[in-house]
Amino acid sequence: MKKFVKWLKSPASDFALFVVFLVLLNLVSSKAFFRLDLTEPKSYSLSPASRQLVKTLKEPLSIQVFFSSNLPAPYNSVEQYVNDILVEYKGQANSNFNYHVYNMDNPESQTMASDYGLRQIQIQEIANNEVGFKQAWMGVAVIYADSIQTIDGLTSSDGFEYKLTTTISKMIATSDSLALLPENDKIKLTLYISDELKNFKISGLDKLEKSVNAVYTDFNRRNQNRIEFEKSVPQESEISSIAEHYGTQIINWSEKDGKNRSGILGLVLEHGDSFRLIPVSMQRSLFGYVIAGLENLEDSLSQALQSLVSKTMEIGYVTGHGEADLNDSQTGAGMLNSLVSDIYTFRELNLAEDEIPLNIGSLLLNGPKTEFSEKELYKIDQFLMRGGNVLFFTDAFKDEASAYAYGQQPNYVPVKTGLEKLLNAYGISTGADMIMDENCFTQTQQGIGKLSLYYAPVLQKKNLANHPVSKNLGYVIFLENSSIDVSEAEKNADVKVTKLAQSSAKSWLMKDKIDLNPMAIYPPSDKSVEKSENLMVLLEGKFSSAFDSEPSENETENAADLAADSEAAQISSKNHLSKSTQKGKILISGTSAILTPQLLDENGKEPMAMLVRNAIDYMNGNEDLCTMRTKGLSLNFLTITNAAAAGFAKLFNQFGLAVVVALAGLFVWRKRSIRRSAIHDRYNPDDTRTISRSASKK
Repeated sequence: MKKFVKWLKSPASDFALFVVFLVLLNLVSSKAFFRLDLTEPKSYSLSPASRQLVKTLKEPLSIQVFFSSNLPAPYNSVEQYVNDILVEYKGQANSNFNYHVYNMDNPESQTMASDYGLRQIQIQEIANNEVGFKQAWMGVAVIYADSIQTIDGLTSSDGFEYKLTTTISKMIATSDSLALLPENDKIKLTLYISDELKNFKISGLDKLEKSVNAVYTDFNRRNQNRIEFEKSVPQESEISSIAEHYGTQIINWSEKDGKNRSGILGLVLEHGDSFRLIPVSMQRSLFGYVIAGLENLEDSLSQALQSLVSKTMEIGYVTGHGEADLNDSQTGAGMLNSLVSDIYTFRELNLAEDEIPLNIGSLLLNGPKTEFSEKELYKIDQFLMRGGNVLFFTDAFKDEASAYAYGQQPNYVPVKTGLEKLLNAYGISTGADMIMDENCFTQTQQGIGKLSLYYAPVLQKKNLANHPVSKNLGYVIFLENSSIDVSEAEKNADVKVTKLAQSSAKSWLMKDKIDLNPMAIYPPSDKSVEKSENLMVLLEGKFSSAFDSEPSENETENAADLAADSEAAQISSKNHLSKSTQKGKILISGTSAILTPQLLDENGKEPMAMLVRNAIDYMNGNEDLCTMRTKGLSLNFLTITNAAAAGFAKLFNQFGLAVVVALAGLFVWRKRSIRRSAIHDRYNPDDTRTISRSASKK
């Protein structure tokens, strides 16, 4: 024993003790560890949206993983990534989350995978210097409540967290719109009504509170008793501030003594800082004034609740003005429709006939070509004033040649839609021009050589804002953009302006006659006219209305005036919002060509497809999905455009780094040799035990 203790204390045991230490350290680390993600886009960390999602699970969620064993590279790294990221999910989730990895060599596991709808896929394998193919299982099944969804064909780890989180989120939203709220969180329903309104002949007013209470009782029961209802009778001094905040209806009248009075009427569903105004109001009819909106109150409450507390799944797609067809995948918006269908559904809205439903959180205008009526513009304006979000993809010109004869030269004519009235009021001006950029997409044409498509700017990271919509992206191609001026919006203290995408400093504007023949376009000789132009801009905040009042429908109003009795005729109501009641968002791009199959791909892997998806996510309150989608390291594109510089960069990466390391090693070795010689010469210059290399050879 004494010999063993002596051995432990001696230098002879150092190596053995070091090995034992490493073994013990590995055993401890396997149970207690932490992770560091040093990648710029945090590719191997869970996003806040994923963490919050699994923390608030109300029902059991099970992830079933089916991967074949002994997968060849690079597919084995996909399996490892899936396992690692599920460990992250498990670490952040509550007790309702679990996952299981199946051994696919077991026939029962294969049968289970088939029952879930997963299929084997063919992958390439290199063995014994020969290329072959094998069938492999590479999929995941997600089970929540009574629903089962699959993610199959996982041949790459890129976007897996996005696919899994969005799948889970959609399943939860379908099952329960309140599932993501804390358990004791309540939704508030408030009826604002002035007592003085009872003095007027308003049909349905006497039964208003009773009708709302009856609908609320059933509505609250169906939503886990999470809704609280109250009636509020504001003082006249409070009416103005309440109406300004919520956008409720103000009703004005004159007393017999000539004194002007005002009352309020409105139904508001509220949660935190967000709210939805339920369409219950006083309206004129041929038979006097009536309370409108009670007949569809239950549907209105359901739509408002879905819009208020759950992620918006439905987007209003404005039609009726030559917009791209959602069902046309060749030249229309069919590719866009397919691209967003994993989360969103487009709902076509003809604003000449349709009202904007309460559950719609955003509108998309995709290349309208004909003029909007005042009524349609007003609906868009008031939607924005109530906190809605609008995506404008507008074109300054349209090609009329294709409408007459095949093969005819393009004939670009200006587009007049009337949207300028709205945009100008919000501080936005779009130019009657087209942006050209020397940093553009090039193509090689037989017999001609390389052609520069100046109307297709290519954007690198430096041209894109550090914003969730455009972060991590590079090599984004735009197409046929008109200029966007937001200098007036930037003066508005209530509006935040973000220039998401800009052309390079080598850009100029083509005006007057538009000719996009690449062989007829030349950069200007006067470089002073070149400057960066806005391609896509985001505005967030509170806006002022483009209208002073609601556009009147003369015939209807005159008929109502004739039918109203003398007492009712003294009443007037105000529904118009002159300023935003909640913060809204406007996204403006001077082209709709970026939403066509020319730039969007079916799988959503191209940078423009990701930019468009990010924009739609951000406008619908799914900001976390933006950075989650662009985590892939493959998005770090080379920014060098010069061929010689690119060749040098390639050679340096192949051989230069090794040479630099070798030189660094020689430098360190030489410095250490000089230091040893200096120490020897200073402290022991006469030491004869020092043997030179030449002496040792003798």
